[in-house]
Amino acid sequence: MQHKYLPLIIAAALSAMSVGAQASGYRFGSQSVSAQGTADANAAEANDASTIFYNPAGLSRLDGLQISGSATVVVPHSTFNDSGSTRFTGTPTGGTGANDYVPGSVTAPAFYLSKKLNDKWTVGMGMFVPYGTKINYGSEWTGRYALSDVKLESITLNPSASFKLDERHAFGFGIDAEFMKASLGQAVDVPGTIAALRGTPQSAALAKQIALLGGNPQLLATAKDGHGSNDGKDWGWGFNLGYMFTLDKDTRFGLSYRSSISHKLRGSTVWDFSKVTADPVVNGVLAKSSNKVNSAALVALRTPETLSANVFHQFDAKWAGMADVTFVRHNRLGDLDIQFPGTTEGAEVIRQQWKNTVRVSLGGNYAYNENLTLRAGIAYDESPVKNAELTHPALPDSDRMQYSIGANWKLDARSSIDLAYSFLDFKDASMNYTNKCNPVMTTCTGNGETTRGTYQTHLSLIGIAYNYKF
Repeated sequence: MQHKYLPLIIAAALSAMSVGAQASGYRFGSQSVSAQGTADANAAEANDASTIFYNPAGLSRLDGLQISGSATVVVPHSTFNDSGSTRFTGTPTGGTGANDYVPGSVTAPAFYLSKKLNDKWTVGMGMFVPYGTKINYGSEWTGRYALSDVKLESITLNPSASFKLDERHAFGFGIDAEFMKASLGQAVDVPGTIAALRGTPQSAALAKQIALLGGNPQLLATAKDGHGSNDGKDWGWGFNLGYMFTLDKDTRFGLSYRSSISHKLRGSTVWDFSKVTADPVVNGVLAKSSNKVNSAALVALRTPETLSANVFHQFDAKWAGMADVTFVRHNRLGDLDIQFPGTTEGAEVIRQQWKNTVRVSLGGNYAYNENLTLRAGIAYDESPVKNAELTHPALPDSDRMQYSIGANWKLDARSSIDLAYSFLDFKDASMNYTNKCNPVMTTCTGNGETTRGTYQTHLSLIGIAYNYKF
């Protein structure tokens, strides 16, 4: 039996950060509620301990011991309109469309702590979610042979420190310990393979084998999809740097850099043919003839580094303005090679070929009174996906606009609450992704299918944080 349905696309999980995220590519874009209120334009403001993520040099501006804890809820709305998805045979995949395939909402926590040691040194610790998504298209949608579901969870621990050289120059640095955990599912095109073999000697041999084992070969005509699933996890290490220049009491400029992190996600791949037909004999023969075996799985990748330049200016007692430009080296994550150690399967390739991107944001603060500060911001964020042919269902990404409002409310001299709301409007994303054949092998990656359609996405982010100064 020719196995056109081939190993599961496990590494696609690692690039799945579209409707479950705020930033382009696969980065979860809200690590601070105060920053979210200005569309992440306030890196040079350095007004609370979350500056650890945006620019660790900003720690030098914080006094005493400070903590900040937050939660951001992502509320997505997304639809997929199919425009002719096909099996590897060129025939329609059948199935249904996909609406609201991000189930419910996703909540991401963050926590920051800073401690001023003396006039020169300030240290801190950050804990935040750098990447994360949850997509479930279901087992019946038209693109199920490319992807049925994906879940990516991650967390970063970021101990940091800043050194204040003088009243104008401050430097910061930190270590990133990053944990990733991913799981992914994909339908296996058993019906398409059986149809492609119908009338061939191989098909007759398959039916004969089933009959000899006491099964019912007629059930091949009613066969349903199989399923593959996998998981993987890994710790990776990186660093971040920051510099802040204070021109005067009202104006600051910042530069920050966050390094690439290498990961080798190790886990397992599991194949399930138990529900293909009602006859376990038929299912067993199909599973064996597919040459699929449960095995280990391995994929290596590098997250992109970022470089940001930002500015903050206090115009008067009421108004402040700020801006940020962030360059993201997305081409670190090129095509993904998936390995299946211990098997005869060759490496599978997920084509991505991402481009580098730029994010631009503008924001402002308005001090309504001594206890209430209002915030607002706007941002434009490019997608790293080049075209429809390189758009995969795990990452139906596109350029987007972000519109944010927020507020800081002082409860007393030591504590305050931050609130933020953001609306992200994505451009329609066209997809025409084919799992092409590997020229070195006689087989095709994935199921050899082509998934065609258009994604329409927008989402809301709602954030709340509590800050306390000891």
